[in-house]
Amino acid sequence: MKDQAVPALLYLIAAFVGAIGQYAYKVGGNKIGEVPIYMNLPLISGIVLFCLVMVLFVISFKMGGRLSVVYPIYATTFIWGTLLGVVLDKESVSPSQLACIALVVLGSAGVAYFAPSGN
Repeated sequence: MKDQAVPALLYLIAAFVGAIGQYAYKVGGNKIGEVPIYMNLPLISGIVLFCLVMVLFVISFKMGGRLSVVYPIYATTFIWGTLLGVVLDKESVSPSQLACIALVVLGSAGVAYFAPSGN
């Protein structure tokens, strides 16, 4: 796992940035029809953030990140998105959702931690 630590961290950052991008899409989507697309800053921000996510993916792979290790970590985007919904939009989350989020965390961590060395 040592050789995958930095690529995995980059994917975790990409997951967080991606969730912010999704939230920006949500906010920007609500403004469609109110402002011209080129002036829809949340929508444009979402596009820029997703470009940043792709850059982080490429850097991770350039550093030797293995798809079978790092990509499952990107699933934490669902966790970050849920947290953003709860914090920013005051959405409610059920105990079942929390249990499933815990499974995503455990699964993502397990895939990265138990990955065999090498390619």
